[in-house]
Amino acid sequence: MKILVPDTIDLDLTSLDNDIVVYQVDQPIPSAHRDAEVLVAWRNTAGNLEDAAKQMPSLRLVQTLAAGPDSVLAAGFADTVAITSGRSLHDGPVAEHALALVLAAVRRLDVLLESQKAATWNQPYNTAQSDPATEQLYTLDGANVTIWGFGSIAGRLAPLLAALGAKVTGVASSKGERYGFPVVAADEFHEVLGSTDLLISILPATAETTDALHEDILRHLPASAIFVNVGRGATVDEDALLAALQEGRLRAAALDVTKVEPLPADSQLWAAPNLIITPHVAGNRPKGAGPLVTANVKALKEGQPLTNQVAG
Repeated sequence: MKILVPDTIDLDLTSLDNDIVVYQVDQPIPSAHRDAEVLVAWRNTAGNLEDAAKQMPSLRLVQTLAAGPDSVLAAGFADTVAITSGRSLHDGPVAEHALALVLAAVRRLDVLLESQKAATWNQPYNTAQSDPATEQLYTLDGANVTIWGFGSIAGRLAPLLAALGAKVTGVASSKGERYGFPVVAADEFHEVLGSTDLLISILPATAETTDALHEDILRHLPASAIFVNVGRGATVDEDALLAALQEGRLRAAALDVTKVEPLPADSQLWAAPNLIITPHVAGNRPKGAGPLVTANVKALKEGQPLTNQVAG
């Protein structure tokens, strides 16, 4: 069995007795290797994936190392090709970055960094942060945090927030309890929003989640609330978010993902008030990718269920 692995990551697949070939993720698959049965994808261009979908007739498995398999699903692979995601590989790194963005937004480190650049001791900030009337805005202790998309990443993030005193509620397709935290379904989402201090989105990009954060959702949030997105850019109506920030209907926001990436230099988001932007770096470090690929290749050979299968 021939396995194509991307040139964007080093994978330890030494336990596999296979023909392993490294390929370039921004170039068409070489004709000599289009007979491969397994394709591992990580940071591939859309053109590369589309080429693979058309030119690899022997393909049986596409293993993406991304938590969200949307780019692979959109490439047009045949229904006979199994597609598996990198779910769980990014739980730790994304949770870390989400926490960093949360703390930066809550403590308004963006404001303080601007003061540092201007060599200014920001006394107004100091006064607001210590004022009993506003001090709750500057802490997670006692804050109501709603995590939208309560999967394995949320399972890592929620305890970190709780350890700092936050009251965490999840939103998912069905209500109940996950990872020890209460979870509400979509029909109760609006009720939760009214008391949310911090809304964190970890939603995947699907047809159903396109522009999930829209004007109506934003208007149900208190003006003192903060929004953080470490999921997918397609899930946010950026015009609605921009308007909420410009009109002061949202205290602050932090985005690691945007609809168009890289974010164009002329995007209004760059100059939006009270907005922190990072360049899609939350999950750039898959942890345990080698063992996942190894396990799925072995399962494929043995006709066993695949881990994280999303299609095929």
